[in-house]
Amino acid sequence: MKFSEAWLREWANPEVSTDELSDQLSMAGLEVDSVEPAAPAFSGVVVGEVLSIEAHPDAQKLRICSVNVASDEPLQIICGAANVAQGMRVPTAVVGARLPGDFKIKKAKLRGVQSLGMICSASELGLAESSDGIMPLPVDAPVGEDFRVFLGLEDHVIDVDLTPDRGDCLGLLGIARDVGVINRCSVTPPEMPAIAASIEDRFDVDVSASEACPRYICRIIKGIESKSETPLWMLERLRRGGIRSLSPVVDVTNYVLLELGQPMHAFDLNQLSAPIQVRLANPGEKLTLLGAQEIELKPDTLVIADGSHPLALAGIMGGEGSGVTDTTTDILLESAFFTPTAIAGKARAYGLHTDSSHRFERGVDPELQTKAVERATALLMEIVGGQPGPIVEVTSPDKIEARPEILLRLLRVNKILGVDVSAEEIVDILTRLEMQVEVVDGGWLVKAPSCRFDISIEEDLIEEIGRIYGYARIPTNRGMSGMDMRSKQETAYDLNRAKHLLVARGFQEVVTYTFISPELQKSVDPDLSGVKLANPISADMSVMRTSLWPGLLQTAQYNQSRQQDRIRIFESGLRFRREGEKIAQDPMLAGLITGKRIAEQWGAQAAPVDFFDLKADLAAVLALTGDADGFIFKPAEHSALHPGQTATIEYHGQLVGWIGMLHPELEKKLDLSGATYLFEILLESVEKGLLPAFEPLSKFPSIRRDIALVVDESVTFEAVRACVRKAAPEIVKDIRLFDVYTGDNIDSGRKSLALGLILQEKSHTLIDEEVEGVVDTVLKRLSKELGAKLRE
Repeated sequence: MKFSEAWLREWANPEVSTDELSDQLSMAGLEVDSVEPAAPAFSGVVVGEVLSIEAHPDAQKLRICSVNVASDEPLQIICGAANVAQGMRVPTAVVGARLPGDFKIKKAKLRGVQSLGMICSASELGLAESSDGIMPLPVDAPVGEDFRVFLGLEDHVIDVDLTPDRGDCLGLLGIARDVGVINRCSVTPPEMPAIAASIEDRFDVDVSASEACPRYICRIIKGIESKSETPLWMLERLRRGGIRSLSPVVDVTNYVLLELGQPMHAFDLNQLSAPIQVRLANPGEKLTLLGAQEIELKPDTLVIADGSHPLALAGIMGGEGSGVTDTTTDILLESAFFTPTAIAGKARAYGLHTDSSHRFERGVDPELQTKAVERATALLMEIVGGQPGPIVEVTSPDKIEARPEILLRLLRVNKILGVDVSAEEIVDILTRLEMQVEVVDGGWLVKAPSCRFDISIEEDLIEEIGRIYGYARIPTNRGMSGMDMRSKQETAYDLNRAKHLLVARGFQEVVTYTFISPELQKSVDPDLSGVKLANPISADMSVMRTSLWPGLLQTAQYNQSRQQDRIRIFESGLRFRREGEKIAQDPMLAGLITGKRIAEQWGAQAAPVDFFDLKADLAAVLALTGDADGFIFKPAEHSALHPGQTATIEYHGQLVGWIGMLHPELEKKLDLSGATYLFEILLESVEKGLLPAFEPLSKFPSIRRDIALVVDESVTFEAVRACVRKAAPEIVKDIRLFDVYTGDNIDSGRKSLALGLILQEKSHTLIDEEVEGVVDTVLKRLSKELGAKLRE
């Protein structure tokens, strides 16, 4: 929220500097994002009065103005603005003045006529992005006064970034309250008297959705002059609050929004048909919003309607057909309390975010509506005139959540804060925060004001005491508790080592959102339904991921669309899956490759990556467990992966992950180019590895024997290797697959595997008879268990 420091100091004016004030706000939990000057630097600009205007003899669009700046004689200034008029008070830059951008005003001749200054527009003074003409000043602006002094530009705009629980500070009223409490100074808001009705006109109100709108207040004001101009002081406060001026009526409602934090709306009374209805939208209803955007209303949307059609999205934005225009003479002023749950997420559902929805989602004081209507009525009568009718109020007190009574214990306060705060100071802090305090044994019964939705338990009150007491006043003490430094298991799987290894193999780590779209979730993991978010950031991020693959695929898609054709990425993070009533959060490691095997170069032909490239990378990562042989890759099927190029990863019989090529249909749906390969493993299943141990080296030479086996195509190398090891575990030290062949001289449905058997004994050199015996034993076992035959 942005606001003027000078405006704040009219409410609460502690004897502290701007820097001290902003530091106080930040330390009290109202983080100050920035403190900027209210206007850019300029000098030599005074209030001038246009005495007369004459046509320029040589330029049709230029005029010669005589301007009184309270000097010895009027200044002759050439002006080309269409809105300059005799008798106007205007900002005037005299000779020697410096405007924003270090633009210096000098004596000049325009088409042969001397000009001794410049009549300025708001944009030329840095007070607006653009201007249609010169900046008009009030008719009572003192001629000759420094313009910066007249407009109070020696001011600062403070931008406070509020946490969602501090909706009470989305108005100057709440900020001033905290400043007053922190500095123990008085808070003096402007007088806001009740405005008596001068006419009897009323507008009927029917609130059918009382759960969502427990309080609705409106008032008719007739006979306004909508073509009046918003006073300059109000325009400046709105500008410094980051709000653009639209019309006097809208400006007043926005002014009350900044001042009190209560959103309001004004309807053109002549466009309404009684009664006002506060209800949920009917099926198929449509509404054209301000700005001509037409939307189809959803059934759970709260609307303000009249007897014939919807008028506004409740708490979000008004409709175009019933808004105040230049021809409006009678208005219906609205102020309501909408429960935060009724408004939360509704604006985003329509692609909107407004000042009103921002406040209602966080909670508006349910006792503020009448004060806001009275304040707006007084300002409107001052600016546009009119005759107010009586206030019409429809309230359901039982639907407004009452602030609970909370037991606050003195011993608990001092234990949590770690410092002794006196009972008198605690009571003073709570009282200044407008809380009701009743003394009881050992502490107090405390009831927070209606504006503090965030205070419901004892710890909330202790937090309030701590931030007002001052965190800087709480001494820093060293912890006295015993500490048990637990050493990491030597066999534990080190994720950081795995990451470093992947980076060394050409991968890059990415971090993606845990929220994904339901469509992508269903495409990648259709057998599981993602955990839905109650209040999603957007429709495309409304479920929690059940796999890390969606984020990797979106990252690959993003990079390919930006001409990155070789992608090797990985991510570690949590997946979220429902297990009964609970949500399991499993740490995962996943990777993706696509494009060329090596980067483009002159020394080698760049072939596309394949399944075994990714399998080799993953095998290297799994080998960090010290138990590489414990991992088995088995052919399988996965809905997101290509049939025939998919495998499960098992660790000692337990499923720990998947690897494979992305399914062509999903590849097409995601608009990916080229084959894409993915893996994902469950880290908890491999967190315990094997501790490497030394094994004495044999002093005797090894012998290699090559054999070519013919087996069924369904037989995997893993099965062959396991069978060979069981046949002669003491002598066969390694098994190497160096050729796979299908084709001529091999029966259909069969394949040839060429193996290199590395044989070695620890006690002696192997002789041919021993070697042939081992090979014969291996072949017999292969034939018996796998139906293998020697290739002829």
